Amino acid sequence: MHITDLNGCRIEVTHLKEALAMAKRYKEYRHEDSSFSEFDKRQKAYWTDMYEKLVTLKSQKSKNEQSIG
Repeated sequence: MHITDLNGCRIEVTHLKEALAMAKRYKEYRHEDSSFSEFDKRQKAYWTDMYEKLVTLKSQKSKNEQSIG
């Protein structure tokens, strides 16, 4: 399974459940130092996009498994 990140890079997803957990966790990270606020905004956008794409991938995978079974 593959997804494309915000930078246009193709990412291979080998462990969907783990990838979902990681993206969910990362999209909430923030630095305590406010001088990183712009970086944190970009990172939140990146990981939120990744999480949404992974959720979509999981949904598509479930639909495919249901149609086969």
